Amino acid sequence: MAKKESKEPAKPSTAWQGTYGDMITLMLCFFVMLYDPSEVDPAAMAQIQNSISLETNSMDDPRGGQSLSTGRLSDLGNSISTLPSVDKGRSLSIARKKAVSIFAPEINSSKITISSDERGLVITLASDAFFEQGSADLNIEETRDVLLKMAKFFQSDELKSRRFRIEGHTDNNPISTERFPSNWELSASRAANTLHYLADFGVNENQFSIAGYADTRPLVSNETKEGQAYNRRVDIIILDEGHF
Repeated sequence: MAKKESKEPAKPSTAWQGTYGDMITLMLCFFVMLYDPSEVDPAAMAQIQNSISLETNSMDDPRGGQSLSTGRLSDLGNSISTLPSVDKGRSLSIARKKAVSIFAPEINSSKITISSDERGLVITLASDAFFEQGSADLNIEETRDVLLKMAKFFQSDELKSRRFRIEGHTDNNPISTERFPSNWELSASRAANTLHYLADFGVNENQFSIAGYADTRPLVSNETKEGQAYNRRVDIIILDEGHF
């Protein structure tokens, strides 16, 4: 009697892999759409990276006497998230979002710009919108409401422990008057007058410092009238911890 041939089991279907791959791709696209790079604060990111670097160096340093105990790596994320520098960075990120919201009309009209760099959060006042050319006297009738909002912002809970610096800048057009022998005096006076008005509106002067840089730190070339106007500015900086 002939033996029946044994049949090989059917191979499992792989059709599900196409559906699974489509689902993963759609999820990736969804999260990419949610990601907004404008919300990533460079100052906060730099502080987080510095915290991670410090933590890593302390583990790798053969002279430090530190060792990896059980659970060290699993606790690393928690220890980093509780570092003071990260808290500072988080508060600065919140302050940026608040500033963008408060000064939206001035940002849209190019009177104010908000940016971040290694110094911290920078609120830039377009000099021509706040001062007459060659003058350090604020156009207070036109800018009172803005300065009041700014003073209130600097007194907010998020900024209670922060330090601020007001920096005056000019273009490269020389000036020589009895009051302002050079652009150094003009830039410093604009910074000082800005602080005086903010103090009149309630800010704590002890949290502030001022500086005048004349035309030594242009943002763009001074070769055009537009560039010169862009370089005439007053920067109010919410200082990062390393720049106090």
